[in-house]
Amino acid sequence: MIARIWSGESPVWRLLLPLSWLYGLVSGLIRLSYRLGLKKAWRAPVPVAVVGNLTAGGNGKTPVVIWLVEQLQQRGIRVGVVSRGYGGKAASYPLLLSNDTSTAEAGDEPVLIFQRTGAPVAVSPARREAVQALLHAHDLQLIITDDGLQHYKLARDKEIVVIDGERRFGNGWWLPAGPMRERASRLRSVDAIIVNGGIAQAGEIPMQLRPGLAVNLRSGERRDVASFDNVVAMAGIGHPPRFFATLESCGVVPVKTVALADHQALTQASVSALVNPQQTLLMTEKDAVKCRGFAEANWWYLPVDAIMTDERAQQLLTELVTLAQR
Repeated sequence: MIARIWSGESPVWRLLLPLSWLYGLVSGLIRLSYRLGLKKAWRAPVPVAVVGNLTAGGNGKTPVVIWLVEQLQQRGIRVGVVSRGYGGKAASYPLLLSNDTSTAEAGDEPVLIFQRTGAPVAVSPARREAVQALLHAHDLQLIITDDGLQHYKLARDKEIVVIDGERRFGNGWWLPAGPMRERASRLRSVDAIIVNGGIAQAGEIPMQLRPGLAVNLRSGERRDVASFDNVVAMAGIGHPPRFFATLESCGVVPVKTVALADHQALTQASVSALVNPQQTLLMTEKDAVKCRGFAEANWWYLPVDAIMTDERAQQLLTELVTLAQR
């Protein structure tokens, strides 16, 4: 229903316009207050690059963060990541992630980033505190924030926006009538625009998500995903149909698809109920980090990697390296 409203297919969005106008007014005043100097943003002692989006829902932001971290690490840059930690609740903040940190504490995306990259990661609703905790514990040259484009309390040196190339901006209206946190005109002031799938427009960096080998949650065995049959597919991400479409592009036709809410908490009982012992459960890597502690033998996940070969992506990396080395 939300997808139909935000796309403009359902006329219900018109009834929500007064709330959208209020949302737009408040968010616009907040940003204006920082631009005019009425409110002061805190500037970290090292450069900060924000990876965020203009819309609610999944856009492929986390794969971009992982790609940036890995590319910068390969270039010798000491980089850390901060996040709000949505979906988690720690006993206290800021929380520095370790191998023992659970998704219930830190949220699924920070744990995924930490496990994939090995980079220092800290979470806190107050991102300034997360940055300070990282810098107290590590000698870093650059901080990347996972989300936080609209968190103007933290000054930034680079703004990178990720767009879903298939859905783009829906009907173009602010929440709740549309998907927008900020209107599309905000793109004129950011440093880079990365488009996940679809067709990139002039000045945008095209990105594709490339699936790898399926990984067994319990044993770590890797296998071509096309070798599975009798598959139940599960996705608790911002836009589950993207994962199901990825499986189909790999030759997998699930007997059942289960779309869960983004960041939804998972238990052994709730996940086990989705599949019988003769079936294979295929999930996203983001779901897998929440299930590793109670995984069963027939549970697998499909990792995806961001692929950006455009020269503008290389230019963005060069600019970030220059920032980090200044």
